[in-house]
Amino acid sequence: MFSSAAQYAVRATAYLGSLEQDGFVPARSIAGELNIPPTFLSKVLRQLVDAGILSAYRGPTGGVRLARPASQVSVRQIVEAIDGDALFTECILGLPGCGNRKPCPMHEAWAVHRSALAEEFERQTVDTLSTAYTLGDLRLGP
Repeated sequence: MFSSAAQYAVRATAYLGSLEQDGFVPARSIAGELNIPPTFLSKVLRQLVDAGILSAYRGPTGGVRLARPASQVSVRQIVEAIDGDALFTECILGLPGCGNRKPCPMHEAWAVHRSALAEEFERQTVDTLSTAYTLGDLRLGP
């Protein structure tokens, strides 16, 4: 559905949102907790910092944390920070110029699902994910 980088970004931000502390969390700690390759996760976290979703602090006590309240960061914002908006705007078959004037065979069906997916990803926030993770028997890692 979306890239592994976007999946890792959603998992990492949900994990950060579940922590009771406001301090910076080392990327290596997040990677270990979620069983994500540390080098790859560091690149993903950098993209989230660049998008203003996370803030970072360098040094021995450094790491990352949410840049704004978890309730103000949607899953859609996270996915778009990593993968762009293609999931919510492009043809499912990858055909350029697909639209109402020149639709692909999947255009009508995908347009409905794409719209619903965009709305759901906008509705879901880091707060809703991290609360579900914290209160339920849900997982963010394998």
